[in-house]
Amino acid sequence: MLQRFLPLLTMTFFICLFIVLMQFLWRSIDDLVGKGLEISVIGELFFYAALTMVPMALPLAVLLASLMVFGNLGEKFELTAMKAAGISLFRIMRPLIILMCIIAGGAFFFQNNVLPVAQTKMWTLLFSVRQKSPEVEIPVRSFYDRIPNMNLYVDSKDPETGMLYGMIIYDLSKGIDNSRVILADSGRFNFTEDRTRLFLHLHSGEMFENMRDNSMGVTSSRYLPFRREAFADKRIYFPFDMNFNRMDEAGMRSQYIGQNVAELRHSIDSIRSKIDSVGAIYGRELRSAQVMGLPTIIPASALAAADSTTKAAGPTPADLDSIFSSPTPAMAKNYINQAIAKVKRTKQEYEYRALAFAEQEKLMRRHDIEMQKKFTLSFACLIFFFIGAPLGAIIKKGGLGTPLVISVLLFIVYYIIDNTGYKMARDGKIAVWEGIWLSSAVLLPLGVFFTYKAVGDSAVFNVDAYRNFFRRLAGLKDRRNLSLKEVHMDDVDPAEALRRLEAFATLTDNALGRLAACPRLLRPLRAGAASAPLRAPLNELVDYLSNTDDRRVISLLNEYPFAPRARRLNAIAATTRALIKIYSEINSKSPAL
Repeated sequence: MLQRFLPLLTMTFFICLFIVLMQFLWRSIDDLVGKGLEISVIGELFFYAALTMVPMALPLAVLLASLMVFGNLGEKFELTAMKAAGISLFRIMRPLIILMCIIAGGAFFFQNNVLPVAQTKMWTLLFSVRQKSPEVEIPVRSFYDRIPNMNLYVDSKDPETGMLYGMIIYDLSKGIDNSRVILADSGRFNFTEDRTRLFLHLHSGEMFENMRDNSMGVTSSRYLPFRREAFADKRIYFPFDMNFNRMDEAGMRSQYIGQNVAELRHSIDSIRSKIDSVGAIYGRELRSAQVMGLPTIIPASALAAADSTTKAAGPTPADLDSIFSSPTPAMAKNYINQAIAKVKRTKQEYEYRALAFAEQEKLMRRHDIEMQKKFTLSFACLIFFFIGAPLGAIIKKGGLGTPLVISVLLFIVYYIIDNTGYKMARDGKIAVWEGIWLSSAVLLPLGVFFTYKAVGDSAVFNVDAYRNFFRRLAGLKDRRNLSLKEVHMDDVDPAEALRRLEAFATLTDNALGRLAACPRLLRPLRAGAASAPLRAPLNELVDYLSNTDDRRVISLLNEYPFAPRARRLNAIAATTRALIKIYSEINSKSPAL
């Protein structure tokens, strides 16, 4: 079993890893194209990206490999032979179960020790790539704005020499108010040796430059000074770093994606302690401050005026109207404006505190999510094995066709549930452990069900069984499939057949009469009782008439349902009358024969 499973697992793992890596490539293609990156940098980025994609590729590879192995065993009847020899399915799976336990342990080690380092290096490298300046590739007859603080227009260029003709340069490095416009007949771009500055060599042109200087009091746009310069040969340097500068990994390493379980627990405890302490401080402030009380809202000057007017004792004025009994209406309006402004400041302060508090809770949830994900990969590998192996034994289809389709469908379901649980846990709608373990909780019963069915050799995917079940559920039966018998022991007597048909027709008419006499609303309740007496006589009649040599009779017998229903009584009666007509003709011709 190990010799069959390990090569398939390795092959499917690298295939799945390649597929998810291509997904990463298409998402990041805009950040990589046109940057002039070295092959070593791109290869390093893809290597770390491949490591970060292992948690997605490994469960799918386990599912596909287990489906293919046990599907091949079932298709070639090897599984049937082993079961016939007294070897149970669990004994057949025992070496692979031990292997999956080892893989699950390795997956946890990978998630805890390797993945944080890989994620730190990948994101640091990706952010460094995004910040790298693009290669300068000047288009013709369109503005080029990839150089910082510069817009460049070129009428034509010589691909062999790199000479640019009909150049218009808008230099915004000193701001829009002090912009420079340079017109040149021709020019060429180069970089300095350290590739930190862009060197522009221009020929035969003019330069226009604004000279706005607010420090000298020149603020009116009507008398804005400017400088005009004509040149035959001019050299200009622009800051433009073309080197690839790596970011420091220390900042990314301190994030939740770069921590192992012990570090994540320490970070969670620190954030929780901070939230508790800040929450306690906020609670004490809310209890001590009378947010809705007058001494907090009404200005002190108004309280003093009210105290002098009413002589009320205690910190809270007893008469609100006395506060606004000011010498002038302007003072009363001033008191109201001051109170409203203070209420707004208090509201903004507590809204800011609530946002800061929510950010800390979100950060704690992200750390908790990352810690829970350290364990879900190992559990997912075990679940997918106990889904794939029994399912392969049930469907008995090897190769890549059917197993691949089933694996993709199951993995899509797993991915959707896992992504939904992750987003709900991230947004705080449910507990973190509930969201992260949601996909495992949904697929675990599926694995138990398939394992139970495979051990009992149940035909879970027998299409005919499901079709018959739903037809029975809907009250339908398969049509009869009678045919002329080559040899039959008892011949059909036309007279006896006619007698039985007339007796059955009488039963059918009586059943229809009972239903017709019943009120319309009660007919569904009486339908079963009305049609039940016809079941045994109908089957006896069909068994007797099936020995006929007349094809017309066989065709009409196939119209009879297996179980008579109230809504089929009219059709049964019509079929019976057609048979009576046939045997009446046969009986009328019998004496002549």
